[in-house]
Amino acid sequence: MIRRSLNTILILLCLAVQASAADANELFNTLRRKIFSVQDYTADVKMRISVKYMRIPQLAGTLYFKSPDKMRLERHGGLSILPRKNINLTIRNLIPAGNATVIDAGEAQIGGKKTRIIKVIPEDDKSDLVLAKIWVDETSMVALRIETATRNEGTLTMDLEYGRYISNGLPDKLLLTLDVKDFRMPKGMTMDYTESRPDEALKDTKGKKGTIQITYLSYKINTGLSDKIFTPEASEP
Repeated sequence: MIRRSLNTILILLCLAVQASAADANELFNTLRRKIFSVQDYTADVKMRISVKYMRIPQLAGTLYFKSPDKMRLERHGGLSILPRKNINLTIRNLIPAGNATVIDAGEAQIGGKKTRIIKVIPEDDKSDLVLAKIWVDETSMVALRIETATRNEGTLTMDLEYGRYISNGLPDKLLLTLDVKDFRMPKGMTMDYTESRPDEALKDTKGKKGTIQITYLSYKINTGLSDKIFTPEASEP
């Protein structure tokens, strides 16, 4: 009788684990379909970059994105910028596009909202992304936080707030936190060092964090942006 009861419990546990895995996969695929449905957008933005040893003025401009990874920031009253590939300013760049192993990691509160946590491990050995941990608001089907670990670019965290464009999975505001030692400024960006000598300012960056905050004032979504917008020539004044 005891053995039969133990067998029953083990079977129920196995079924529960399988059901949880299936639910996590379904949740990830539903979230990914929503995010990937945005093929391109043009957004008026304000951007603030905060790094301890630098003084960087707030930027205002137009941000262009085209899937999977084309991006350009056209600054108002200044040069355009082609962000370096290690600065992932969009949710899409933090979501594995190919096959992945998805693990249910429980629940947590983000900004007073209940979220489901899933861990996503890409199956592509060539992917720079090693692990993505995503906090999903299942009611609105959006990611409120994403943490990623990469092979070459360290770790980063993206916190997201939504409003008018939540149905498209696009945030009104995002805050990107990354390791200072892995922080590379976009081409065309100017800054001043807070130290008298840049080499002194760059010392002892281990464990230090930098942030990029973007406020999206408006979007134009899926308008069929041309690839020419993202060429270096297009960024010249």
